[in-house]
Amino acid sequence: MPAGQGDEPDGPPPRRAQRKSVLLRLDPAVHDALARWAADDLRSVNAQMELLLRRALADAHRLPRDVRPPRRPGRPPRAG
Repeated sequence: MPAGQGDEPDGPPPRRAQRKSVLLRLDPAVHDALARWAADDLRSVNAQMELLLRRALADAHRLPRDVRPPRRPGRPPRAG
């Protein structure tokens, strides 16, 4: 097969291809309150924190224009 054709993508990988991991230290009472709130909304603590951070960025007019939309709730679709 000629170069440039096939399964390999052309050019560099898309920006923000992978999600970032962050270590965050929280007061245990704050974490417990956040965990309860997340459970009430049927989200993980991580998803709840991302939702709150996105809202705070949007309220401060600092949410980047090219930010991906948040993941939909539930399990990701099966691959293949």
